[in-house]
Amino acid sequence: MLIKLDTSVFRLSRHKAETIKKSVTPLTRAQWITADRIVIAAIFIATIVGAILF
Repeated sequence: MLIKLDTSVFRLSRHKAETIKKSVTPLTRAQWITADRIVIAAIFIATIVGAILF
């Protein structure tokens, strides 16, 4: 038999604090290039590690 939860406990709990919404700024060209280099390096390292393991 399933036990029904007491919903009065949820009414006593505190509400989450309001979060401040951050404005999203688009990446600059230099930031895109840096991010792209990091991703390519990670994929390259993963390929080497995968080749060694398998």
